[in-house]
Amino acid sequence: MIPTRNTLSKPDIHLSYLEWNQGQEPLLLLHGMADNAMVWLSCGEYLAAKYHIVAPDMRGHGESSKPEKKQYSFELAINDLETLMDKLGWSSTHVVAHSWSGKLAAIWARQNPQRLRSMILVDPIFIWKIPSIFKLTFPFLYKVLPFLQGMGPFPSYGAAVEKARQMNQYKDWTPLQQEVFQAGIEQKSNGTWGSKFTIDARDGIFEEVMRAPGFITPLNIPCLFIQPQKGVNRQAWQLKPYKTYLKNLQIVQVPGNHWAFLTKPQEFNRTVERFLGF
Repeated sequence: MIPTRNTLSKPDIHLSYLEWNQGQEPLLLLHGMADNAMVWLSCGEYLAAKYHIVAPDMRGHGESSKPEKKQYSFELAINDLETLMDKLGWSSTHVVAHSWSGKLAAIWARQNPQRLRSMILVDPIFIWKIPSIFKLTFPFLYKVLPFLQGMGPFPSYGAAVEKARQMNQYKDWTPLQQEVFQAGIEQKSNGTWGSKFTIDARDGIFEEVMRAPGFITPLNIPCLFIQPQKGVNRQAWQLKPYKTYLKNLQIVQVPGNHWAFLTKPQEFNRTVERFLGF
């Protein structure tokens, strides 16, 4: 099933989202930093018969509005999602959240637990509050983090493709990966090419993940932690906060890297399906 693209208009932003409106059970798919809703094409198609699936471009990403730096708090992002749910007529939903949005999901679950039926955290990052001294390293991180190197600018579309093919999420250059890449890039007014993800969004999100802790109190919501074999969560200490605070937790290893839904989509999709059948 091919998703439709729709728009939620709020006073502050427009939120663009993909929708597979075939099944009945609500399912919300949240992409990570610098990605876009198209990363969920395979997962959405796989689960569409049973679930009513929505995958938004988070604010600052994809086709959604690109507000200024100060408008990337978790509170605003959660309000975006709850407003979207209200439009859809959803009182609660299952949530799949990747990377940075995994921290968003954890905060959302403790603030408004009635909204989440379950959550699937896909190789989440930044779960702790980060000491303010760490902000000094941000300029270095912006230059070296592989997933941010695709922001550009690039002198040509070909140069952007060449860089993308060196990135882990696009390393096999499959038709799915190519479609995701093309959805996330644009030609700028000066003729260069670069990501639709903005510098304001990058800076605002990094400051927010540094400020806000993911866990404060135990959570009883059913939760699956998807741990890719080549992901970023490979050590016991990295899993400890999830085991400590998530009292109804399963941990499942899957093949692939941080973007397992793009590099090993079949295995990833089956893992999500099994958990949601709990």
